[in-house]
Amino acid sequence: MAVKSEPTRILILGGGYVGLYTALGLQKKLRANEASVTIVDPQPHMTYQPFLPEAAAGSIEPRHVVVPLRRVLRRCHVLTARVNKVEHERKTVTVEAADGHIEQLGYDVLVVALGSVPRLLPIPGLAEQGIGIKTVGEAIYLRNHVLTKLDEASSTLDPDLRKRLLTFTVVGGGFAGIEALAELEDMTRFATRYYSNIEPEDVRWVLVEAAGRILPEVRDTLGVWTVEQLEKRGIEVYLSTAAKSFENGHVVLSDGTEFDSDTIIWTAGVKANPVVAGSDLPTDKRGRLEATAALNVVGHSDVWTAGDVAAVPDLSRTEDDPTATCPPNAQHAVRQARHLSKNIIASLRGGKPTDYYHKNLGAVAGLGLHKGVADAMKMKIKGFPAWLFHRAYHVHAMPTFNRKVRILLDWALGGLFRRETISLGQINNPKEEFTRASKS
Repeated sequence: MAVKSEPTRILILGGGYVGLYTALGLQKKLRANEASVTIVDPQPHMTYQPFLPEAAAGSIEPRHVVVPLRRVLRRCHVLTARVNKVEHERKTVTVEAADGHIEQLGYDVLVVALGSVPRLLPIPGLAEQGIGIKTVGEAIYLRNHVLTKLDEASSTLDPDLRKRLLTFTVVGGGFAGIEALAELEDMTRFATRYYSNIEPEDVRWVLVEAAGRILPEVRDTLGVWTVEQLEKRGIEVYLSTAAKSFENGHVVLSDGTEFDSDTIIWTAGVKANPVVAGSDLPTDKRGRLEATAALNVVGHSDVWTAGDVAAVPDLSRTEDDPTATCPPNAQHAVRQARHLSKNIIASLRGGKPTDYYHKNLGAVAGLGLHKGVADAMKMKIKGFPAWLFHRAYHVHAMPTFNRKVRILLDWALGGLFRRETISLGQINNPKEEFTRASKS
């Protein structure tokens, strides 16, 4: 009697776009007992990052921009833990669980989808003063922080402190920075109607970008148009300008400009998760895994990768530039993941993986309520039509029918009753009142 072989152990590192969509594809196509799938991520959910600016601005409920992994991956094992080390030669991954204990996981097939982390520069004061907007926790914190500053400014009689409290600085002119800036500026301008002593012109928003333009993913003319629209709203835009210091909330720019700001939002780029640089897998000079067009890690047929952590050849551009790789955006990550799950299935069944090819369809950005910009399908779209296109595209790309419906309902209720502009600042220090009571 033949002994039944054990299912192939597939280990997915990361529960973002690539991890979630790869796991979804595998659980849909795998036969019974063909393979077991384990997905590891520090958070029990996938975050749809393009919606974080709207979550921060109150247009979408923050819980609706995340997808609970255990709810949608019913045929997979979800492990809430942080990956510390990858040793492919031993086929083990070292993880740190939420309670702090260390565990080693074995595998037969590895999918590295660890994504990216913020790229911080050695600027004095950045680590202490900076706020990111890459996680749902940061979006919630940022919303409460910004609205709390309005409350504090409304309550002070010190003009210098008031000016500092009402000055908000965003560093980084990519999509993340521009959308966060535009949505939050829109929110603060709307919120001032509820403060008798704060006018919209009292609130100062500043954008700092080291390059000579913003939104590099769209054509130059649209980038210029976006700057003009931001400046019409009273937003100060500093191009070709680097941040030199943020110590104690005092901003110093490379052109000599100085001002005080209690809010510094850092969106100036990302880098591949540093875990891969410490592994025994091949990486490029930017710290990304070297990948084939079929989404294998170079030289390893049993290791797969995609998304921000991977240098995947962009076959739509390699004729002009042999070194071209796919840009680190959600559009490529989702499509690579779907292709990746098909390639893994084919490999398990003795087939040959196929190359990933996808021509970039363009880019779209929201610039606040009823405002947007898009460079898609060879068309330049501005204003309200671009805003509609932005919402339609992203709600279509949002995983699960459940989340699509909840987001549509958020938008409908927001249109009917307007957005909420209440600070829940106690969330940032929930035990403060309890501790105060214990001392009284």
